[in-house]
Amino acid sequence: MTSPQGISVTVLVSGSGTLLQSILDNQDSHYYVNHVVADVECAALERADKAGVPTRVISMMEDRAAWNVTLADAVEATDPDLVVSAGFMKILGQDFLNRFDGRIINTHPALLPSFPGAHAVRDALAYGVKVTGSTVHYVDAGVDTGEIIAQRAVEIRAGEDEAALHERIKVVERELIVDTLRSATIDPTTRKVKF
Repeated sequence: MTSPQGISVTVLVSGSGTLLQSILDNQDSHYYVNHVVADVECAALERADKAGVPTRVISMMEDRAAWNVTLADAVEATDPDLVVSAGFMKILGQDFLNRFDGRIINTHPALLPSFPGAHAVRDALAYGVKVTGSTVHYVDAGVDTGEIIAQRAVEIRAGEDEAALHERIKVVERELIVDTLRSATIDPTTRKVKF
């Protein structure tokens, strides 16, 4: 349940941890990061260590279903109010989703439902849209198909390449996830998160 420190957040990571860093830097009385869990050794874990946040690595197993259960067990042990996928590069299995139903959110570098999947920025540029952005959404069994919580637009500049656009989207994404976390409330009966 929500503690006097605010909403307890466990963050899932796989990479450099820039999104995690923003979440860590902006903790306040409304939310705090209680644990960071990764699927690989990565720079994000070093960021968590520097912030004094416990970490754990649950490496991918040959049996994907067994890995999913092990990951869910590890996250469940942290007793989070909310799970944030912050650059976590694995699709969460049904067992994980069942255990944390209504309590898992993700960020995506596009205005969903447009451009789901791993190449959202490239896909937006290829399609020729003038505006893209960042989305925070609930995680469900699909790929970037969960209910949308918040979005913020980013205009595409003439001649902009994928790397430059993605960096500008990441700036917005960091602000959006913090604003979203600060707006969260928890239903004390179901432990589902509302924004």
